Amino acid sequence: MLKIAIDAMGGDLGAAPIIDGTINALNEYNFHALLVGKSDIIKPVIPTSLQHRVTYIEADDVFDMHESATDVLKRRDSTIYKAVDLVREGSADAVVSAGHSGATMSLATLRIGRIKGVARPAIATLMPTTAKGVYSLVLDVGANVDCKAEHLFQFAVMGEAYAKNVMGIKKPKIGLLSNGEEASKGNEATKEAYTLMSKMSSFVGNVEGNNIFDASVNVLVCDGFVGNILLKTSEGVAESITNIIKTNVKHSPMAIAGAALMRKVFKILKQQVDYAEYGGAPLLGVKGCAIISHGKSNAKAIKNAISQAINFANSNANHTIEEELRKFEQ
Repeated sequence: MLKIAIDAMGGDLGAAPIIDGTINALNEYNFHALLVGKSDIIKPVIPTSLQHRVTYIEADDVFDMHESATDVLKRRDSTIYKAVDLVREGSADAVVSAGHSGATMSLATLRIGRIKGVARPAIATLMPTTAKGVYSLVLDVGANVDCKAEHLFQFAVMGEAYAKNVMGIKKPKIGLLSNGEEASKGNEATKEAYTLMSKMSSFVGNVEGNNIFDASVNVLVCDGFVGNILLKTSEGVAESITNIIKTNVKHSPMAIAGAALMRKVFKILKQQVDYAEYGGAPLLGVKGCAIISHGKSNAKAIKNAISQAINFANSNANHTIEEELRKFEQ
């Protein structure tokens, strides 16, 4: 049975949604939860029927969202440090945290270590598309703000491996996010990356921002600076559209009637743009499985993050990444 280490105290909303999400996941998936935090808070909430599938790892220190990520290396008694170290020791198959994303990334990279051949791990995230049930994988979305061409190339290899092994896409299409489709477009790093990625049979060339959502490609590669802005902008646009619709509907009886008829469509739209549906972002390139969840994750998001961790840990993605990078080195 897979063992998933969960930082039970690290999120913006405290322990409650993390514990609730873990309980929901335990009821739906077959795994053993290693809950890291204050056991006097956590244990009484876990149903008696699930106690045999939960281990409590005592930790009182919670690394705050406003602290510098590098400081976490000194905080060996913090929940996130102990949770990551469970993977490093082999006591857990994956770690899930809704805490400080930079701290989680730093610890996973330095404590668990990188896959051989990987210069920099990348945070990947799923984005909704116009095609039903189809998502695009974007990386990096925040781990590396300054990237060289070789890093972008490695992101492409890692993204392809994840798409094949975890998302179940047999022949994923890989695109390089740029300001134009032509090979001549982009900055120096992306132009050089274009040349390197051309070695991959799955590479379709440069793609633009609108291609993220039209399902024309499965994996989009960019540096963490662009990717993080893209991610936050997408979240903001989705929220703004929802608010605009709500505001305008209230001022028109006809719109209210139309909204009632479109209720099912609005529900589907909300599901597609809600980050809770995806749960968290996998950190690709480390020698284990780490899922970084949104700080404001609710119980649904945590449950789905655990689901992602299970799928990732059960996959052959990390082995594929190492094998593919070795091929291109030859």
